[in-house]
Amino acid sequence: MLKIIFVLAISFSTLPRTTPCVTVYGQCGGKEWKGQTNCCAGSKCMFGNEYYSQCLPSIESSTSSGSTTSKTTQSPSVSDGRQSGVTTRYWDCCKASCGWSGKASVTNPVKTCARDGITPVDVNAQSGCNGGGAYMCNNQQPWNVSSTLSYGYAAAYINNQRESDWCCACYSLVFTSGPVVGKELIVQVTNTGGDLGKNHFDLQMPGGGVGIFDGCSSQFVGSFSWGDRYGGVRARSDCYKLPPSIQAGCLWRFDWFQNADNPSMNFKQVPCPAALTANTQCVRR
Repeated sequence: MLKIIFVLAISFSTLPRTTPCVTVYGQCGGKEWKGQTNCCAGSKCMFGNEYYSQCLPSIESSTSSGSTTSKTTQSPSVSDGRQSGVTTRYWDCCKASCGWSGKASVTNPVKTCARDGITPVDVNAQSGCNGGGAYMCNNQQPWNVSSTLSYGYAAAYINNQRESDWCCACYSLVFTSGPVVGKELIVQVTNTGGDLGKNHFDLQMPGGGVGIFDGCSSQFVGSFSWGDRYGGVRARSDCYKLPPSIQAGCLWRFDWFQNADNPSMNFKQVPCPAALTANTQCVRR
């Protein structure tokens, strides 16, 4: 009997163990960091600064299909059904308008998070910009898929459409001015800007300016510097004055986006990449 127990003990001890991993946008390193350092499948640990490294989506996991990548290597023209539009930038930390029920025919409203930017909150939770506890989630910041393609999120106002038309829809934006001419950004619309003009996309990027409403001061308590109310931070080094969990999206602005200042673009609606809807949990029906 003892022999059988001994054999079973050896068998169980040799079973493979599940190694914990850091989920996307979680911290994976930094000075005095004592937590997990290996990122879950589909992401890799990227150096941010001496005190912070973060798991970011890898190129392979961010593309929805090989055909999508091949299509975006070319610069589409207005003749392929695109309309001309304008862009601005913001990051106000507020609950997105498309995060409320009944805005559009979707699987779920846009996911909103608690103060930590990670924990989901109830769909009826009031926005942190109105004294509630619902804020923008950390993973709804932009990232680059390749040197010519990025994914991200935006507030929008599209001519001859309503919020029910654009909430959680995705659009391909091909830039037509500034240092990013020819580059493509595919965004999922999560918000509606009451102060936006026609065919106007307000791109979500940390440090892009808190705008009319400032939920960031209540979400991230500390000595952080958010830059100008409109326009945000002015230099790449200023990104390190933001909370570590959203610095990557700010650095994206100065790296892939080349600090383009409100570039014009041509846009059209496209199917949403799975990498975008995975973060918002919102898919149009």
